[in-house]
This record gives sequence, C-alpha cells and structure tokens, in this order.
Amino acid sequence: MSLLNREIFWPPADELTEVAERIRGQLGDWPAASTQWRVCLTPPEAHGASDLIVFTETHGADVERLLADGAAVLEAHGGRAVLRRGDARFVLEGEWSDDWLAALAAFLDCDFEPHDALVLALAWRAGDENKPDAWPVDFDTFPRVGDLPAPPSVQFPSCPARLGLYPVLPSAEWVARVLDLGVTTAQLRRKSTDADDLKREIEGAVSAGHKHQAQLFINDHWREAIAAGAYGVHLGQEDVQTADLEAIAQAGVRLGLSTHGYYEMLRALHFRPSYLALGAVFPTTTKVMPTAPQGLARLARYVRLLDGRVPLVAIGGVNSEVLRDVLATGVGSAALVRAVTEAPDTAAAVTALQQEFAQQC
Repeated sequence: MSLLNREIFWPPADELTEVAERIRGQLGDWPAASTQWRVCLTPPEAHGASDLIVFTETHGADVERLLADGAAVLEAHGGRAVLRRGDARFVLEGEWSDDWLAALAAFLDCDFEPHDALVLALAWRAGDENKPDAWPVDFDTFPRVGDLPAPPSVQFPSCPARLGLYPVLPSAEWVARVLDLGVTTAQLRRKSTDADDLKREIEGAVSAGHKHQAQLFINDHWREAIAAGAYGVHLGQEDVQTADLEAIAQAGVRLGLSTHGYYEMLRALHFRPSYLALGAVFPTTTKVMPTAPQGLARLARYVRLLDGRVPLVAIGGVNSEVLRDVLATGVGSAALVRAVTEAPDTAAAVTALQQEFAQQC
C-alpha cells in the first residue's frame, strides 16, 4: 500500500508524496492499482499512458501532442477541472482543498479510473485523513459535472425508494409470468431491431404492468415506451446524448439511468432521474460492459453517499449466491437476469429471492 518507494509525482515532490501517503493510509484496503499513475506537475520529456499531466494555471503546452502520445491531461484552475484522456473529456466544477493533488494520487492508488479519482480528490477536504472513516461521504463537498445540457423543465416522476427485486426480462411473456408471481418491479430488455416485434412486446409488457399495478420499465426504447403508456424507461449513459429526456419527462414516464462510477453518478443526477442503477457490481455475460466490475466495497461507498437522495439499484452479475451480500450494502434494489430466467423452477426462485429482500426489511 505504501507510495513512498514509487515515483508518483514528477518532478519528485516529497511533501506531496508524504501527504498522499497519509491520505492513502486512511482509505482502507483496495485492490492493487491496475495502472501505477504518475502525476506530472510539469510535462516530462518522456511521457506515456501512465502519466497524468496536470496544469493548475493557464499555459502554452501542446495538449493535443500530449494526448496523442497517450498521456492524460488535467487542466484545473478557477473552480473548473477538465480531464482529457484520448477522445474522452470530463468536466468538473466546484471548490477543492489545497490537498487535492495528494488526494488524487491516493485515490488513483485505490484503482479508481482517473475521472472517478478526480471526483473523490475534489470532494476531499484537508483534515479528512484524521477522521475514523476518511472516505468522502458529504455530498455537499462533491463537485458538479460541467458542460451538460439543462435537465428537463419538469422533474421525472418519483418511484418507490426501495424497488426491491428487479428482474430484467427478455419478453412480454416473461414479464407477465414474473408479475403473476407477485413481483412488483421488472424491466423488459428486448433485443430486437424489428419495429413490429418491439411494438408488440412493449405493449404486451406494459399491459401486464398495468394489470398488476407494477413498476414496469422498458430498456432503451423510450419512444415506444411513451406510446404504450409505460411506467418507466431505463437508459444507459450513452443514451442521454440521444434520447429526448424532455419528451420522456413531459409524458410522465419515470427514468432510470445506468452508472459505472462516481463521475457518471454525478452526471446522471444532473438530470434528476427517478432512480440510479449502480454497476456492474460483478462480471456479467448478459451485455458488454464499458468498465471493470465495481465490486461490493465500491457499491457500499456509493450507497452511503447517495442513499436517501435517489432510489438505487445494484445491477450486473447479481445472482442468488451473492444477493445477500449485495443487500448488506444497504442498496434498496437489485436487478437480476439469469437468476430468474434460467432458474429450473421460476416460482421457487422468485419466492427465494423475495425472501432475501423481506429479511433486509
């Protein structure tokens, strides 16, 4: 866990390294960082993919050349931090502590991606390392994501604070079958490009949802969901760029958004969704994930920060074997796929899963 024997700052900065080491020592055990980042306060002549080059004032450096060479570039001054890595750009705004660079090195060492480590570093406050739990948990200290479009003019309708068992299902037939078993929250994830099939399946699933007065969400297909009168839709981060969130909100349809770490959580909260999905908690084969699995330790941190602010759903690789551990983090809902659709006895599986949630309460 020690940082002292590494080149974590360039040029070498003993005082910063000592503060980073002190902060890191209070953050607990985390997996070894997959990349040993070097935080560069000036651009080194030889730089590469493990260098994060930081500018804290206006400069004349050739940022495009640094990016082309594989380095990440962070420009942070005037209450605004812009991190660039390849084609990706992350913008954060707010106030931060004088210790933020040391904190950045510490959170990078906890194996957070640079944009998530930056969120935590900007939320860090001097003296936090003296607390019994040094992790940033005060939402008011966290930065805001900048350069986002305005949220919809009307807020998305709310949904229950604890959505409970949340099966993700492939067809209207599956939705009807599971809701008949007493499940009250479900999602239709229909993998089809056939317009007629989508219309038929979404209308059938929504009809089953209305019959049972259930919280039935439609994955991705927001236009069809609106037309069918769906309770809600679930979108990924990339869909926020293309979906008409104003139309969804105006239709009175609830919105769930996927997130994969601190930066995406803050970005999603800007749009005032009905719930956030936190994942992927574990490896999953049901879809290609853009990030490494988050794990239970991170999930517990996310829940502590956001619980009571927005309903939360754990998603990704959750099954009956790990459900109890997932619920022990305090998350109010968990989305499951194969634990329901591949169970040899669907009714028995649903009953057992529902009992896990009942014990949580």
